[in-house]
Amino acid sequence: MVTEFLAYLGTGVLSGLLAGLLGVGGGVIIVPALILVFGHLGFAPPWLAHLAVGTSLASIIGTGWSSTLAHHRRGAVQWGQFRRLVPGIILGAWAGAAIAGLLPQAWLQRFFGAFLLYVGLRMLWPRERNRRLTHPGNWAMAMAGGGIGALSAIVGIGGGTLTVPYLVRTGLDLRQAVATSSACGVPIALAGALGFMISGWGREGLPAMSTGFIYWPAMLGILITSVPMAPIGARLAHRLPIPILSRVFGTLLLLMAAKLLLG
Repeated sequence: MVTEFLAYLGTGVLSGLLAGLLGVGGGVIIVPALILVFGHLGFAPPWLAHLAVGTSLASIIGTGWSSTLAHHRRGAVQWGQFRRLVPGIILGAWAGAAIAGLLPQAWLQRFFGAFLLYVGLRMLWPRERNRRLTHPGNWAMAMAGGGIGALSAIVGIGGGTLTVPYLVRTGLDLRQAVATSSACGVPIALAGALGFMISGWGREGLPAMSTGFIYWPAMLGILITSVPMAPIGARLAHRLPIPILSRVFGTLLLLMAAKLLLG
């Protein structure tokens, strides 16, 4: 139990730093880490990946809120853009959680591995955007929010890997996009966690101390360290060279993707 809880604490440290630093919500670290830990603990294979994704979303609520407050104090969160994305984000996250509940574990795990592969490659070799979505309308923002929310809920992330490049295309600078993405991660996590709790309700083979697809000991351990680390990551985001950090993080994602796809 001590080793297990230490693993959750370490996962929280990394996810909190990344949430504040890159606006990614930390799910890209939490989900693969929990899949490995839960597998080592011998959790029931049919729901192992579902538990990792649901627990990740629940823990991102606290991490995202802490990161958002840190960015807000620096005036970086663009609340107007946030309000235009949120309706679609909430509906999309509910739909994504429902879809994930229907997927077999192997599909969900490989889907997440493929997603990590895509994100890692994009971080290592970012593409230049020649076309900007200058001042997209409310419906366009809501549709974008729906897609971001659905995919984020399926793979258990705060959506930063999708939200940040989209917001940059709408005209925000990178630091504003990261800050606003952190704020968007909170409704994604709330709606997605609720959806995973409901879709996992009453399923046989789930471990004790879980509600639906949320395993509370893991969520608690991650929150203990991720919440205080998120503001530190936010401070670093305003000081460190983001391109170099993105490449280091992209390499880590490729390694985790290979583990999930081949393991």
